[in-house]
Amino acid sequence: MVLETILSSELAIRIVYPFLLIFVLVFAILEKSKILGEEKHQINSIIALVIGLITIAFSWATNIIINLMPFLAISAVVLLVFLILYGFVASTNKDGLQLDKNLQVALGVLAGIVVIIALIVATGQWDRVYNWMFVDYGSGPQYGEIFYYLQLLLEL
Repeated sequence: MVLETILSSELAIRIVYPFLLIFVLVFAILEKSKILGEEKHQINSIIALVIGLITIAFSWATNIIINLMPFLAISAVVLLVFLILYGFVASTNKDGLQLDKNLQVALGVLAGIVVIIALIVATGQWDRVYNWMFVDYGSGPQYGEIFYYLQLLLEL
């Protein structure tokens, strides 16, 4: 049984969330760029309000926003996780962990690979990628041999 709340209602999903997203993005861009001048918060908010209302008036624009919202949320989470992992490795704080520059680059690349693999696993595509690389793709076992010899080389 699905319980519908006000946050998952059709009104919120089709009107409120797209409007808030457009309003906040346009307002932030206007504030940051200062196109209309310094300290013009009221004008920026009115312009953002009008653009948000115009956007939700057209269903095709709202449908595009609704379809992009889950991708935007997942991308933001993945980017945040990567930046946190990279922040641990690339710290330049004198009191914090000091690593060699080459080690920072290697750990940054490793963190990126881990985030990509985690994203593949989270989306349920791991079996497809694994089969493509090691089983189905023509001479698939050669990929496995290449990775095996690469691992042996890196261990030396």
